[in-house]
Amino acid sequence: MSLNVESQHTEREAGRSGFGARYALILIALLWACQLNGLIGLISGNAQSAIAIHFQTTKISWFSQVGLLGGVFATPFVVKAAAMYGKRRVMVVITSFGLVGDVLAAVATNYETLLVGRALAGFYGAAGALTYALARDVFPRRLVGPASGLLGGGVGLVALGGPFLSGWLLDDHGFRTALWFMAAATALSLVLLLVFVPESPVREERTRMDWAGGFLLGGGLTAVVYGIGEGAGWGWTSGRTLGVIGAGIVAVIAFLVVEGKVAHPMFPISLLGRRRVWTTFLATGLVSGAIYAGGVVTNLLTLMPNIPGVSGGLGWSATKAALVAAPGSILVIGGAVATGALARRFDSRLLLAVGGGLVAVGIGLTSQFHHSVAQFMAVGVFGAVGMGMVVSMIPVMIIESVEPEEQALANGAQGMVQGVVQGLLMQVAFVVLAKDGKVLNGTEFYGDDGYTNGFLLFACAVGVAALMVLLIPKGKRLDEAETGQAA
Repeated sequence: MSLNVESQHTEREAGRSGFGARYALILIALLWACQLNGLIGLISGNAQSAIAIHFQTTKISWFSQVGLLGGVFATPFVVKAAAMYGKRRVMVVITSFGLVGDVLAAVATNYETLLVGRALAGFYGAAGALTYALARDVFPRRLVGPASGLLGGGVGLVALGGPFLSGWLLDDHGFRTALWFMAAATALSLVLLLVFVPESPVREERTRMDWAGGFLLGGGLTAVVYGIGEGAGWGWTSGRTLGVIGAGIVAVIAFLVVEGKVAHPMFPISLLGRRRVWTTFLATGLVSGAIYAGGVVTNLLTLMPNIPGVSGGLGWSATKAALVAAPGSILVIGGAVATGALARRFDSRLLLAVGGGLVAVGIGLTSQFHHSVAQFMAVGVFGAVGMGMVVSMIPVMIIESVEPEEQALANGAQGMVQGVVQGLLMQVAFVVLAKDGKVLNGTEFYGDDGYTNGFLLFACAVGVAALMVLLIPKGKRLDEAETGQAA
């Protein structure tokens, strides 16, 4: 009995003074799960130049892309299962899939097997959507905003510590050790979920899974991204390219038709049809997809060797790249924490637009000034502060747009939009890079003009996303949203 009283007292104290021990442990576990994709993406992005040279492949873009495609395909099924059977339970399942994929990639002796492992690991991609939904369910209302901001702002912690970690792994031990670390990081996430995170009580009625809708949506979007990725090799006007992209578009259209007729749709059309929801998906998906796609190209620029007339890379070590990026990473964290606090006083749409505008300016300046350490650090200030604002506002805007029972579906849909945008922009960027590229010893290298044009592409995309905020109607404020279902 005394333990119960003590526990209740602890909860009251946590509600008045901060997160408290219990909520702090939950936050740490969710933060690791939420940012695991970012950490693995950062390490794999830094490793891609070494992997391209080791496996002598001109298809290094698929090293990042295939996991993204796996996540896009799996997301509809993951978020629907989470809504019916429990978010924590489904996160444990997909984390287990991710661990198997990471181990397969680590032991791969050829590039094809490596890609299969990365594709399987991509099933974990939907975890981010579920962590924000879990945070809404398990934290008291007054902690949902700060918790969501910290979950989003955790990208800054990854951006700060991740490059140094990947630098140590890659510079001192090689890409194979980096792949094994990715498996260990996934295993740690699995343990944290099992030990510290409670299950959400928010459930949908258990119904039959809408397999047709899931395959049409996931398969259609995957086909579109895949077709664009292979378009340069197949020929943009070839029947093969047009057939794959066309089939994907037809599948997505068929999904919309099917979802309007089935009793229990994968994604309710009523949700997707609300203006506040779909405009939020488009704006946040475009800005975040462009930011993360731009990070892949930045990693290539800094880590690819500098070969006059062949490669415009800077030839930095991963450790040097980490040192250069460290001040910006601190600004990302500061921007995220500050913006999370401001979300209760200012319109989240305004904060997202300002953040997106700063990122667009930063990437635009990077397109022209990316040849030295001083240039990178000077122009990176704008993008770092803006990125902190963007990543902290995305989960807040979703919370303000939907009801608790829609949260996992909404996060999943936003994640799919982001994944598709990121995949499409990455593929287009690699086409742009290849126009100024050369193949040497089986590996494709890119010239300086290619990097310049690639960054301009991302700057324009982020700028458009910032303007799209004007389309988003006013919704609930964060203080008005229903939260804390399990607190």
